[in-house]
Amino acid sequence: MFGPQVPSVTPSQVEATAYLLDVREPDEWAAGHAPGAHHLPMMEVPARVAEIPHDTEVVVVCRSGGRSGQVVSYLMGNGWDNVRNLDGGMQAWAGDGRDVVSENGQPPRVL
Repeated sequence: MFGPQVPSVTPSQVEATAYLLDVREPDEWAAGHAPGAHHLPMMEVPARVAEIPHDTEVVVVCRSGGRSGQVVSYLMGNGWDNVRNLDGGMQAWAGDGRDVVSENGQPPRVL
């Protein structure tokens, strides 16, 4: 989708030690996200960029991979060399049978 300049990983390639950065909106996050993920909506990334680690693999995720690809490009342009886009986003994560949890008391689902 973004060409060779945006490195990506599939859900099965995500290491257990990776820092999952979910850049979706609050309602999407509340409905369902990966356990242990960190929520930072895309539009807040520039103001909160210092929260994103440089010393571990960072896998950026959204619903389908579009927004997260933009965030990966932004971070790479600002000195991060440890960031990857989750190919297919949360839709692929859930489709791969990976765990999804919710924050709203409802069964988890990907919006």
